[in-house]
Amino acid sequence: MPRSNRSRRQGGETSPKARGGRAAKWQQAAVEREAGGADQLEHLRDGWRRTEVRRGISYTVQPIAAARAVKAYVCPACQNPVEAGTAHVVVWRAEGILGDEQALAARRHWHNHCWRMA
Repeated sequence: MPRSNRSRRQGGETSPKARGGRAAKWQQAAVEREAGGADQLEHLRDGWRRTEVRRGISYTVQPIAAARAVKAYVCPACQNPVEAGTAHVVVWRAEGILGDEQALAARRHWHNHCWRMA
């Protein structure tokens, strides 16, 4: 019979990978996200966002890749739809008067070229 390279542990002790490791950490992070650990504000803050100043007002700008664009929106500049599957930017005031949550709720999806011209 061939030998196994795995050690045989006494007392029902599990291997180090089974006790915790990368897979366990990923699973724990997924459970925390589902439990509300990552709210909508934190979700939008992930990514390559930047701050731009337009007409004396600071805006947070986050690009959305075409693969992540799953809904259609209306661009506030040209009033044309930003179709699903189209790369675009999400823009909201960086320093909202009523707080970050209110500013995030007032965010808008713009065509890339419309935001550059605004």
